[in-house]
Amino acid sequence: MSKKQFIPFAELKSKAAIIVDSNHPNGLVLSHWRNAPTPNALRADTSAGIVLNAIRADIPELEIPYVTANHFDIDGFIGVWSLLNPEQALEQEELLRQVAHIGDFRELDLNHPLAGEALKLVCWINAKEKELFWPPFGAEEQAESEVTLCPKKFSYFLKTFSRVLNDPDWERGSWEDEVGSALLGYREMFNPKTKLSRHPELGLIIVETPHPIHYYGLFSRTIGFDIVLSCYEQNRYELEYKYTTWVDLASRPTLPRMNMAPLADSLNQLEESGYTWTCDSITETGPILRLEGKDLTRAQTFDSPTEREILSSSINVEELKQIVVGYYQAAYATIQPKYNWTWNEIKELNKAH
Repeated sequence: MSKKQFIPFAELKSKAAIIVDSNHPNGLVLSHWRNAPTPNALRADTSAGIVLNAIRADIPELEIPYVTANHFDIDGFIGVWSLLNPEQALEQEELLRQVAHIGDFRELDLNHPLAGEALKLVCWINAKEKELFWPPFGAEEQAESEVTLCPKKFSYFLKTFSRVLNDPDWERGSWEDEVGSALLGYREMFNPKTKLSRHPELGLIIVETPHPIHYYGLFSRTIGFDIVLSCYEQNRYELEYKYTTWVDLASRPTLPRMNMAPLADSLNQLEESGYTWTCDSITETGPILRLEGKDLTRAQTFDSPTEREILSSSINVEELKQIVVGYYQAAYATIQPKYNWTWNEIKELNKAH
């Protein structure tokens, strides 16, 4: 495979490239984005997984000399780095797949032998991204767009990642706080005080636990589910669609996202706290329904529940669970899970709902 060069996404106007975790007609697309023209034989849950499949298959299209992405995140970065360092990527393939999976889907599974090392790398990227640049979705507060600014992040991490990959403990000072928070949350998910209610026919899991915990812990026991209702003490709640329903998963079929606005309306009819239930559009990467959600920036929405205030509702937990389950039972009554939903299909279903 020929040596590659990373280029800014804007250069696709004049150069064909391998396009990672993004979509564009001028090149080879290796992306799990919904409806992206990724070759079927290479499909994986993460974009980095697709890239690693392509490298292992040594497909002819990998001779394209340029690589690009229209944003920086952990999954996309791992895909880009792997194309620029293919031999090292195959040597560390399973670890890199874990890094991309935890970084994108937040599903930490410590039963996997490499999950602990992957978590260190994920948290190192998180820490350095915030320290030296801006947090995910923080580019919205910058003067320029993410697509214009992200090459700065790629430049830094492409230079430094190999060293940390070979010895994550060399950067312990950067990752240990978040790793500790994630592991604490993971432990809380197995605490007797944490109760799980699973509704696999809806793709819904209800987590009742005393306090908000780090996403990597919270989602550790939600693998295979796409909607998470988190219920904390003092009637504090968040309902969200995981990123697993924004992309085309290769490992299992999913149900389409359904608009949460009617559910918010139903809750507002009962809410007596003075607060208002609001929800994000289903096209957001991880839409949340919560009290006064409109007050959050996208960066705050992306951050862990431990980093944002969650207000108390007047609705008791048993009533709220019943309303949420009933809403999705009605919404999905005539819909079956499948692979590769299109956004047009999802929008049409929501019009009829």
